[in-house]
Amino acid sequence: AADLGNTVLFPPLCLGGCLHVLSQALTTDPAGMAAYFDEHAIDCLKIVPSHLGALLAAPHPERLIPRKLLVLGGEASSWELIARIEKLRPDCRILNHYGPTETTVGVLTFPVEPGKRTMGAPIVPLGRPLPNSRVYILDPALRPAPTGAPGELVIGGAGVARGYLNRPDLTAERFLADPFSDQPGARMYRTGDRARLLPDGSLLFLGRIDFQVKIRGYRVELGEIEATLAAHPRVGEAVVLALSAEGSSDKRLVAYAVAHGDPAPTAAELQAFLGERLPEYMVPATLLLLPALPLTPNGKIDRQALSLLAQAQPDEEEQDFAGPRTPVEEVLSAIWCDVFGKAEIGIHESFNDLGGHSLLAIQIIARTRDAFQTEVPLRAIFEAPTIAGLAERVAAIIQAEEGLEAPPI
Repeated sequence: AADLGNTVLFPPLCLGGCLHVLSQALTTDPAGMAAYFDEHAIDCLKIVPSHLGALLAAPHPERLIPRKLLVLGGEASSWELIARIEKLRPDCRILNHYGPTETTVGVLTFPVEPGKRTMGAPIVPLGRPLPNSRVYILDPALRPAPTGAPGELVIGGAGVARGYLNRPDLTAERFLADPFSDQPGARMYRTGDRARLLPDGSLLFLGRIDFQVKIRGYRVELGEIEATLAAHPRVGEAVVLALSAEGSSDKRLVAYAVAHGDPAPTAAELQAFLGERLPEYMVPATLLLLPALPLTPNGKIDRQALSLLAQAQPDEEEQDFAGPRTPVEEVLSAIWCDVFGKAEIGIHESFNDLGGHSLLAIQIIARTRDAFQTEVPLRAIFEAPTIAGLAERVAAIIQAEEGLEAPPI
């Protein structure tokens, strides 16, 4: 991908560093990745926050933190994740990174100071511009927004691309002449991201401009709701969608939250939290607690998967619940329930039907390996996507590794 080429491939090579290219299989294997880090003494890692969060669910997560520098990018970073990293590896520098492909990726960076949190920032700020980059916060008329007021993040400087290949219409819409530059022919790029300037001079991401919707005649900023929900002390990540009911043009707000801490907050508690801080029309009617947010192959939040999850209706005619029958199934059942945040899961319920995705699979397999002290491949959960099926795989692996009679499945 162009982004990874500019931010991962070229810098270490240009600076005389040693570049390690990990296989897809290894990046979904916390134990294997930790062993690789130990063997090669990895100094720097750039990774999407959600991917790192899933890897840290494995035993000995401190082995997955690089020795010197961790660069987070691709999506918003939570303070909760920062706290976990700082606890695991206090001597590792953490850098938050932002920049779209259209501006040669690297634009803003925010160096996290150990133990310090930015006032007024529910998530880690985007930071300040890198050399040869300029950023503006503009109102809908493309005029500078007042300090502290939200607006569109627009980028100027040497990194702005020439445009989109064979898309003159989109190029004209997004790439504009830069009236704030004294360089002839300077241009700027409209990111479509909303942000505002913090008192310390860094920028805070507020969401996408196209995530602004109307609910019952009121104009609602989904990013504002997400930021408020993420400010709850026991919420790690939050996403809010505006969805239309089947056969209706009316939109309703649906919130998705990943809880952290003990005890985990209930949906009612989080809705009450929002109700104390937002107008009634901005409080989501539905709030779903998830073990993790689904991601696209590029590591971004999969909003289509979230919308399908909200639209799925429970089937009242489901087959009778089937509980664990053996010790292996009991152990796996406890792991699945904890990862999915459910009180009980039938041994024949499908991983995919439960809302499973690759990051949850990493957590389940990592904990399964730890529980049974055996090497269970990640593909096992996709080939046998039920507790009952995975139990058979685990029993067979134990038998093959130890040469013993397989335990009851």
